[in-house]
Amino acid sequence: MRVLLAEDDMKLGKLTQYMLEKDGISTEWVTTGDMIYDCAMYEDYDVLILDWMMPKETGVEACKRLRADGYQKAILLLTARDAVEDRVTGLDAGADDYLVKPFEFSELMARLRALSRRSSQKIQQDIVELGGFTLDRTSKLLMKGKQEIQLSPREFQIFDLLVQNMGIVVPREIILDRIWGIESDVSSNNIDSYVKLIRKKLDLADGKIMINTIRGVGYKLEAK
Repeated sequence: MRVLLAEDDMKLGKLTQYMLEKDGISTEWVTTGDMIYDCAMYEDYDVLILDWMMPKETGVEACKRLRADGYQKAILLLTARDAVEDRVTGLDAGADDYLVKPFEFSELMARLRALSRRSSQKIQQDIVELGGFTLDRTSKLLMKGKQEIQLSPREFQIFDLLVQNMGIVVPREIILDRIWGIESDVSSNNIDSYVKLIRKKLDLADGKIMINTIRGVGYKLEAK
């Protein structure tokens, strides 16, 4: 499991990171709320652990912004606020779960395991329609109306990964890891070439989606 911990209390943040990593959970720790969005959108975490009261941007504000931009991974809010209306505010902002401070570390771990299982068990649709295209994961076909868009197996896998993360930046490292495996000798140039071919086929079909290059990071599939 890989998590992002956003906590401005230095003592609690340091202790939580230590305990998580002691349990084998890779943990990146940030201390200001304005770092949450960029980290979450550009890196691949299983769960975000966000303190409610953060400087520069609160955990709730960051949660709202992420959800508005299509972020789908699990989010756990940490807060000293335990009133019902506060819990409702946090959940309405898009949080999946809510843990009141002070908490036992064993409870935090149980919540993380539950959120991780829930995220990994999401069922993908076999057929997805977007921008005038129909993606059929069973038959590995991409259609525009009755026209088949010819994609190679690798092109289909890359495009499907972008579809799963519609509106979210997918770093080249994630594409490499998910499609070829992190130990592969495939280079960023190879990935760029595949994306260029996919983009050309989408443009020729005159659909309403496009693959944008995020310089130095990766790619984002968006509506035109």
